[in-house]
Amino acid sequence: MKYDFSSQRALVGGSTQGIGRAVAEELAKNGATVTLLARNEVHLREVAAALPTPSGQLHDFIVADFSEPALLAQRLSEYLAKQTVGFDILINNTGGPAGGPILEAPVDAFRAAFEQHLICNHLLAQAVVPAMRERGYGRIINIISTSVKQPLPSLGVSNTIRGAVANWAKTLANELGSDGITVNNILPGATVTQRHTSLIDKKVAQTGQSVEDVEASMLKLIPANRFAQAEEVAAAVVFLASKAAGYINGVNVPVDGGRTGNL
Repeated sequence: MKYDFSSQRALVGGSTQGIGRAVAEELAKNGATVTLLARNEVHLREVAAALPTPSGQLHDFIVADFSEPALLAQRLSEYLAKQTVGFDILINNTGGPAGGPILEAPVDAFRAAFEQHLICNHLLAQAVVPAMRERGYGRIINIISTSVKQPLPSLGVSNTIRGAVANWAKTLANELGSDGITVNNILPGATVTQRHTSLIDKKVAQTGQSVEDVEASMLKLIPANRFAQAEEVAAAVVFLASKAAGYINGVNVPVDGGRTGNL
């Protein structure tokens, strides 16, 4: 489906690789002016230069690390102070916490993940919502995980924090709906990204199984019998970012090939 984002600006977190990059590319392809947000300036420059420009867009980027919320807020404030218009679309996305059983997780792992995910999402929303409210239009989409609906084995910290983010998002959706701003969550299943590979590698190291055996055991749980590509997740994100999705608000949308075992 073709969308027209030619008059819109999008801020995309974690956008130098994986799902974030795929979302940035898909939005740019459909005319949006994209501001990338990630910690590696070299990669940001490369990705920004490679984004499509069908409407002659001038894409740019903000260098910030989600492990430093105060610095993220400062960098975004400095950026917005130089702009004449705000963002129409915010994509909250960053890498997930390290895996492992929940009882083995140090307390600091929960604190760090809470700041990296919920606090940073909150700071970004606080920064962009005023301009959205002024225009009476906005889209906030959070890339979370299917663990929001069904906790995943050996992802104790992630399961905990993702649930908090989902409830934050639902609360925000209720508060902003009357302003023409929707807030929704995309819940990716097993998607071919660097995180996906790292989780498989960790399982291989723990069990001594081959990569092929680990992948086969994962695929048994997925009715589609394959892993997602980042572009497939991005397609769902871009739909929710479009005007066509204006009456979809406060929902969790799994993109998981049917793996999640509940409705």
